[in-house]
Amino acid sequence: MKTKLTTLSLLLAPTLILSGCDSSQQTTSPEASAPASKQAAPEVKAPVAKKVPHVIETHGHKRTDNYYWMRDDERKDPEILAHLEAENAYTKAKLAHTEDMQKVLFDEIKGRIVKDDNSVPVQDGAYYYSSETTGDNEYPVHVRAKDFNGTDKQVLLDVNELAKAHDYYAVSGLSVSPNDKILAYGEDTVSRRIYTIRFKDLATGKMLPDSLEGTSGGAVWGNDNKTVYYIKKDLQTLLGFQVYRHTLGQPQSSDELVYEEQDKSYYTYVWKSKDGSTIYISHDSTEASGVSLIDANDPKAKPMRVIPRRKGHEYSVAKKGDDFYINTNWNATNFRLMKASKADLNDQSKWVDVIPANDNVKLNGFSLFDNHLVYNQRDNGLTKITVRDLTTGKERELEFNDPAYRVSLYGNNNLNSDKIRLYYSSMTTPGSHYDYSLTGDAKKLLKQSKVLGDFNANNYKSERIMITARDGKKVPVSLVYRKDKFKKDGTNPLLQYGYGSYGSTMDPSFSITRLSLLDRGFVYAIAHIRGSQMLGRPWYEDGKKLTKMNTFTDFIDVTKGLVEQKYGNKDNIFAAGGSAGGLLMGAVMNMEPSLYNGMAAAVPFVDVVTTMLDESIPLTTNEFDEWGNPKNKEYYDYMLSYSPYDQVKAQDYPNILVTTGLHDSQVQYFEPMKWVAKLREYKTGDNLLVFKTDMESGHGGASGRFKRINQSALQYAFFLDLVK
Repeated sequence: MKTKLTTLSLLLAPTLILSGCDSSQQTTSPEASAPASKQAAPEVKAPVAKKVPHVIETHGHKRTDNYYWMRDDERKDPEILAHLEAENAYTKAKLAHTEDMQKVLFDEIKGRIVKDDNSVPVQDGAYYYSSETTGDNEYPVHVRAKDFNGTDKQVLLDVNELAKAHDYYAVSGLSVSPNDKILAYGEDTVSRRIYTIRFKDLATGKMLPDSLEGTSGGAVWGNDNKTVYYIKKDLQTLLGFQVYRHTLGQPQSSDELVYEEQDKSYYTYVWKSKDGSTIYISHDSTEASGVSLIDANDPKAKPMRVIPRRKGHEYSVAKKGDDFYINTNWNATNFRLMKASKADLNDQSKWVDVIPANDNVKLNGFSLFDNHLVYNQRDNGLTKITVRDLTTGKERELEFNDPAYRVSLYGNNNLNSDKIRLYYSSMTTPGSHYDYSLTGDAKKLLKQSKVLGDFNANNYKSERIMITARDGKKVPVSLVYRKDKFKKDGTNPLLQYGYGSYGSTMDPSFSITRLSLLDRGFVYAIAHIRGSQMLGRPWYEDGKKLTKMNTFTDFIDVTKGLVEQKYGNKDNIFAAGGSAGGLLMGAVMNMEPSLYNGMAAAVPFVDVVTTMLDESIPLTTNEFDEWGNPKNKEYYDYMLSYSPYDQVKAQDYPNILVTTGLHDSQVQYFEPMKWVAKLREYKTGDNLLVFKTDMESGHGGASGRFKRINQSALQYAFFLDLVK
């Protein structure tokens, strides 16, 4: 995805899969761990923020923002930091009576996790690459071996050692040179997603002196084993917009600028073709995309645009032999696959269909092999994987049994492979890694994530239903619950999750964390609302810009439908969302606050109008095609009508938990900070409003695998304490 809001807070994402942990740990049963009685929260006063009127006039309309002063791009203002700490202290005090439950939940979730856990090796060239996580280590060790079974295993990078000196540490974009001798990787020690690329000699284990600062974190190798391409970011807007070429042994100051994006609505990415011959520069905006090509064998090559960019045309390419395959929306709302020879690639009139356009089925992606094409489609919300023999033209579709699931291809790096690797999961099936034969029906389960304790998939049931929205559209909903706890009589508490932006589709998958709610009688629902692409590209188009309100009303209508169909108790309905899903929470609570007992908004994008008017805020310019540009009055008025911060009013709100990270690079900390201050000013009633800021982390939360569990434990304890 190409947006500032697609990375969800880990505690909210429906696809969360945690790995690691110790089978010797005892897991307390949910019944035994429940508090005997609710304890009254201590009487402490909520922080009251000062008001400093700041008038913003747009199109002759004046807005007074009393909390604009909370923005500090340096994150050093003592008054702002003190206020955040005061909010943290208030949250701790108000939720002190849930700390025992938080600990029970933490231990319970951690107790399900296999401590010693390895990823499934993926072949790339002559080696098989994987990661290993052991004991109480928070981070993986990256390794490679000569074969799938781990012969002659070599440690590439021990992230635990690298992270020791840092409160936050993340590694990105591991990439090995074509001759397999040098490792490049990016590191971020602040959680702003600004990476320094470092290089390691894999023969000696020593670090090279080269250091590339201010990057997006990935390096793509030229075929001479000393040239690397990387993307440099604007340190103010955090937009990656320049592609540089670096030669090992030279200072970064001498690097050559290969490409610079002049249009600030575009993101820039770099990667390499499967055959290693071509480096792709991808130019992506919300409503247009394009590709430029660089000869990987020529360290002085210039990028060549495939075809001129134009508004509304999105495409990507992949090379096989002398042909290029093109995934394009040219005269195809749901995309189609086309092909052209290298000689004809620049002439769009010579592109020919491989998979024709289908108004009812969206083409998501494809993977090429020497003799086969594997493509991924979404039909009525479900993913289909089809294998086509390029010699005979015969096809077969892979079969999956669950009513709703997530399936994706990964690790298919070699054109000459005779099998495909895929990942499969459902809301009742732990993550499973398979190799499927390209030439027959054989498949091999390589690994299924273990769940320690008494987990039995047969104890849980998943459903996929459709709920009718107010305009007659059918909204898909994925549900999961524990069979012996579910009565379908309107007595179960229910947590509804949603996102609904950028065309990002949240396929239903397994979560070790979520079991702690299901085992306590919760029903969990994912509302696949408009703004995603669950029902194809039109489902996205009907939930953005001037149709964005459909995203919010869909979520509300799903809640009402689930209550009406007795999946949940009307007095115990909870909702959660992060990032753009936090915008969803904010809009919905303004519109229908009485529907929900409690809501959790993580790293929420809530000050829509002010952010979209300010192009100095990171990544704003890339968002105009998603929300609209408020410098246009039509968009200004429409965005103002749902902007959570602007629409706060004097009314009873549900109980609310808001979380963020001080160093968030996607949604700046001051958005939820301002929002909470304004909610405190206006809200009526006695419902709880608490706000917690992680002073070390960013958009994705804590960097360690076990540290993240604390976030989930906090949210779940918040909800469980509210159940009536």
